Formats: sequence, C-alpha cells, structure tokens
Amino acid sequence: MNLRVQGRRQHRHCGEPSTLLKIPPMDRRQLRQQMRSMRRSLSQKQQQVASLRLKRNLVGHSMWLSARRVGSYLASDGEISAQPLIQWALKTGRSVYLPVLHPVRHNRLWFVRYQPGCAMKRNKYGIEEPCDKRNPKVPAWSLDLVLLPLVAFDAQGGRLGMGGGYYDRTFSFSQRPGTLKGPKLLGLAHELQKTDRLELASWDVPLAGVATDAAVYLNPKLSR
Repeated sequence: MNLRVQGRRQHRHCGEPSTLLKIPPMDRRQLRQQMRSMRRSLSQKQQQVASLRLKRNLVGHSMWLSARRVGSYLASDGEISAQPLIQWALKTGRSVYLPVLHPVRHNRLWFVRYQPGCAMKRNKYGIEEPCDKRNPKVPAWSLDLVLLPLVAFDAQGGRLGMGGGYYDRTFSFSQRPGTLKGPKLLGLAHELQKTDRLELASWDVPLAGVATDAAVYLNPKLSR
C-alpha cells in the first residue's frame, strides 16, 4: 500500500538532519537495533519538541476530528510521546483508552479507560497500565482510532514493531472477510524512524497511516 504525504514535508528533525536508513529489507533485527538506538539518543528537549509537532500535525486531521474513542499508548524506549495528544483528547471531550496485556488471550491486548490520576501499574515489559478494576474495559473493535507505536516505517505503508505481535494479533480480525473493520490504526513515530523499504510479513495488519513530527503519511485505501 502506498502512502501519500499530507502537509508540507520537513527535512530536519529538531534541528538535526533527518536520516533515511538503507537497510536490507530482511534484516529486521538489525533495523530494530539501529532505530531504537537512534530514538533513545534524542534529548529530552528534542523529544518534547517532537511530540508537540506531532500533535500539531494531527489534531486538524479528519481521522482525529471524527474519533470519539481513542486508543493510545504511554511512550517508552525512546518512542515519540503521545501525551500531548492524550491531553488534547481529554480536553476536547474524547474518551482515551490504553492497551493492557490481556490476562487470558496470549499476546493480545484489551483497552482500559484512562483518566488522569487513575491507578497505574507496570506490566512485565515495564510499561504502565491502568489497574483500577472499576475502569471500563472495551474490545479493540469498539474504538474509533488507535494510535500505536512502531520501530520503523516506510512510505509504502510498512510497519516494524517490537516483534511481539501484540497489535497484529489484536487487530487481525479486521483482515478477515465479512467481519467488522474496527478502528483506524495510525502509527506514531519520529521522522527519523522512516526507512527506504520494509519487507512485510503475512500477518502484518495494514495501517491507515503514520504521523510523525514532520508529516502525516496516509494510506488512501484505509484513511477515509
């Protein structure tokens, strides 16, 4: 799937030249290592600037404006922060849900309502999750828009995750004929995580697009 770029493309990231890596498409392990190292090397200031630019690029987009139930994530390992988007969603009357490791279904997620100040705990990966049993839990298909992290992406719509397959398994229902399509899936990333070309696996669930601190890359088939 080819992605089109919406808005003016920026060629510098937080004052530094952006990098377009040319990694052999099958070398997914090496690519993960390099991308994770690059995003972890960003300073706190660079991370803050990037997350605010990301918010600015996305909040006027139709995918955001039409969403009432938004799934998001809490950044770790140098991922671009979705916190400004979470705060804006809550301020504008949207409901925000965070992924929680499913207690029964292996390598899958469910989504729990998030409110500022709600009780949190760290899962086995060290990522915070809402833990208040009173918080509503919803299935993945019931959300309007899901903002998900990634390690690398390309202009053809490829996404490389951390390798656990949680999001692909959770949203695999959208690929079965005659089933609910579910929410639009939008990857969030630093612009420096863009690479030439990724080799897609058969189980990869396509994204409606990828939003970065520089641009919004759309998949015309899924972004409408």
